[in-house]
Amino acid sequence: MRRIFLIFLFFFACATAVFAQATLRPGDPLEIRIGGVPNEEQLQVNNTYTIDANGSVNLPHINKVKAQGLTPAELSRAIEEAYRANKIYTNPNITILMQPTARYVNVGGSVRNPTRVPFRRDPSLDVRLQPGDRIEVPQSFF
Repeated sequence: MRRIFLIFLFFFACATAVFAQATLRPGDPLEIRIGGVPNEEQLQVNNTYTIDANGSVNLPHINKVKAQGLTPAELSRAIEEAYRANKIYTNPNITILMQPTARYVNVGGSVRNPTRVPFRRDPSLDVRLQPGDRIEVPQSFF
């Protein structure tokens, strides 16, 4: 039982590190902001978008941009390049913010209430385990 919990804890700690560089997937909500363009144009682009079932984001003037499998930084560069290539904007600066409730963790196994919960970065769970480390788990956890 402890081994299962340690494995779960290890994967949860790894997920915390990966979340910062998470790849995008269908259904993820993204807040996209554009700079380096006139204010009127910013009002058209600045919005919250959802990645569609085909893995794309539909944006003003350039239509669909492939997002699935990219990190937010890679998508930002792809959108900037699409605006430049289509000669819509000469110097766009795209910022993408991931919505924190976009990721979930499934809690299952020998727990009281198996469920799906929103992933939140909690510094108290940022644990680095070394070989031979032991973690005591209260019996009330199970």
